[in-house]
Amino acid sequence: MAVAGVHVRSWQVAYRMLLPQQYLDQLRPEDRASHYDFATSDPQKPHTIVALESESVLGFATTMAARSEDLSGYGELVALYVDPEHWGRGVGLALVQAARAHLVEAGFRQAMLWVLVGNTRAEHFYQKDKWLPDGTRRTDTVWGVQLDELRSIRDLQAAPSSIDPQPRFP
Repeated sequence: MAVAGVHVRSWQVAYRMLLPQQYLDQLRPEDRASHYDFATSDPQKPHTIVALESESVLGFATTMAARSEDLSGYGELVALYVDPEHWGRGVGLALVQAARAHLVEAGFRQAMLWVLVGNTRAEHFYQKDKWLPDGTRRTDTVWGVQLDELRSIRDLQAAPSSIDPQPRFP
């Protein structure tokens, strides 16, 4: 439930000007809680990594095999969300690094992700971590709302991120 709470709060803050406010206001953690898998070792299925501090969930990242047919053999960063109260403290960096490491351990050498068009905060974050838009766009329906997204890809063997390497947890 705590992971679902982070997911909902992140959407409500990050997508405030990108999605209808009425839609964001009705999001509930109870509707998301059953969608996470914390134990699977099957790289074809979603695997969720959680950032904790004193038993509080700060954020999470979910990875799996890429669902894009044209990127066979790629891994996918399906989700990366940090509780808005902890933005700018290194939690996202720690999670993206853990997600990349998990994908490499699962045998992937390249990865992809989707970013909501207009989410400039996320776009800048991923570009600093060497994810590059490849020009592919899609319209997807998530939680009942249509999203326009842009795909980015990353070589998992590339040099380390240019994001500040020192997480600043509270």
